[in-house]
Amino acid sequence: MSNSTRCAACKSLRRRCSKDCVLAPYFPPTNPQRFACVHKIFGASNTTKMLEQLPLHLRAAAADCMSLEASSRVEDPVYGSVRIISQLQEQIIEAQSELVKTEREIAFHNAQQQLQQQQMQQLQMIHAIAQEGEDQPSWLSSSQQDLFPNVNQQQLEDYNYSNTFCGFEF
Repeated sequence: MSNSTRCAACKSLRRRCSKDCVLAPYFPPTNPQRFACVHKIFGASNTTKMLEQLPLHLRAAAADCMSLEASSRVEDPVYGSVRIISQLQEQIIEAQSELVKTEREIAFHNAQQQLQQQQMQQLQMIHAIAQEGEDQPSWLSSSQQDLFPNVNQQQLEDYNYSNTFCGFEF
């Protein structure tokens, strides 16, 4: 490469940028701050060695990771990217607890709705039985009524609700 298109690494190190410069594809001259952070944390020699040891298809990802770690370390010298990881873990824990709380609320509301539906069904059954009771005694079905056509229904109901059975009082 000519001097006018040196990569950010070669400009920072004040050297010529060769055609086979390992750092040129990952530290373009348009973003000198990226190399400055990496150089400050890892050093130019270590950065070059790390990139040379990797296959070509992994070098771009490695340069991105080094840049991210270096900028995090410059921003927060004590924790670096661990601070970001910790914050994300806290957010995950908060989201999980909120999810559990929401699932419990949904289960509670579903149970409450199911209970209300059961109560409504029971009320409908009681209402239906009460309407049937107006027509005939609830314990006596229509097929049984046909078996005793000559029996007075009022006397039969009075007999069933009396407090005696075979001469014994209840």
